[in-house]
Amino acid sequence: MLENCKSAKERWGGVSNIIDRWLQERQDLLVQYCALSSHLEDNEAEELIENGKDLKSLCQILVDYISAGHFEVYDQLLKEGREFEDDEALKEAGKLFTTVDSTTELILDFNDKYLETDDLEAITVDLSQLGESLATRFEAEDRMIAVLHIAHKDLVT
Repeated sequence: MLENCKSAKERWGGVSNIIDRWLQERQDLLVQYCALSSHLEDNEAEELIENGKDLKSLCQILVDYISAGHFEVYDQLLKEGREFEDDEALKEAGKLFTTVDSTTELILDFNDKYLETDDLEAITVDLSQLGESLATRFEAEDRMIAVLHIAHKDLVT
């Protein structure tokens, strides 16, 4: 889609729109995560078992978010870095991708475990670990956006 754009502004402005939508999805993910964590802090685990849609909704948005990152956003960021021949940014992005990838397995494991279960014995510990992984991931993703996209903002005319 973006490959057919005629100007750098059209192309990389389109990347900004993709990133904006993705970051909105991140915000939605965090709202759901915090709401679920709040239920657990209020000792409402039994309520979660009875009404598992909050947990299933969190699982769905987790998978949607990481899929959009891996199959849409990261590709566009790398293309931008290559087009601007920003070797330093691409090198840093490689290290950041390693960090992001290290969180993917835990997130997918959480999804696999809780998408179809009503056994919430370990949910508090698992949510805590998920929160730590998400924080690590978001920090690396924000840095990727900074070095591969925002750094070229002034070059787009």
